Amino acid sequence: MDANEAARQRGRPERISREVILATALEIIDRDGIDGLSIRRLGQALGRDPMALYRYAPNKAALLDGVAEVVLDQLNVDIPNGDWTDQLRTIAHSFRNLAHAHPHVVPLLVTRPLATPLALRPLGTLRPLEGILALLTRAGFSPPDALHIYRSFLGFLNGHILNELQELVDNPDESDALLRLGLHRLPIREFPLLRSLAPVLAGYDGATELDRGLDILIAGLQTRLPHPTSQASGHSHRGRPAVCVSDGGGFMGWGSAPRSTW
Repeated sequence: MDANEAARQRGRPERISREVILATALEIIDRDGIDGLSIRRLGQALGRDPMALYRYAPNKAALLDGVAEVVLDQLNVDIPNGDWTDQLRTIAHSFRNLAHAHPHVVPLLVTRPLATPLALRPLGTLRPLEGILALLTRAGFSPPDALHIYRSFLGFLNGHILNELQELVDNPDESDALLRLGLHRLPIREFPLLRSLAPVLAGYDGATELDRGLDILIAGLQTRLPHPTSQASGHSHRGRPAVCVSDGGGFMGWGSAPRSTW
């Protein structure tokens, strides 16, 4: 019999822990969104005085950091099989699956300002960065190029996820793509191409679209691999520096929340 079971039989509250608090916070966010999470609601869900939770999370920003860490802990970037291109694809699809499993958490991973210095962020939010850097350096890229590639890869992946999670359908009962997406409202003289793409937009498949984008990204990276290795796919390489696509502010991926109060 564990301590929590014994406590239940004695009519006392179960022991609380950071893991239980974060798991409960994630459940609330999954159900009600980030705005639905508050210290009061979390305390109610746990059957505890909200003031007792400050021991485990001093403010909402720390709590959201913890939730992001819990989700990112599920992202495995240590892929044992395949070359580096297959491993990047696996990571991309794993992140997409996490985003679909926890769509309300995506803003914590993608769009929140990363106000906390890199070294002060939760370690769980930095492990994907370290893992992908290791993957790319093993493939033959220099550490600086691996960092640039990581930024490009993550920027593409985050953009894809945000785009995929957008609601495109205006009238789901319509069979005609133009009407289903509501594009018939657009003036045909101003938006002829967008209107003509209604069948393509209506047939959007997130996994297929992700693979198409990865094809383009990886094809470019393969031409920049300075020294082919056993993990590379055998293409010829020209040793040019990797292209960096970042937000101009040293964007470093999955991170932490701006500091705020409950």
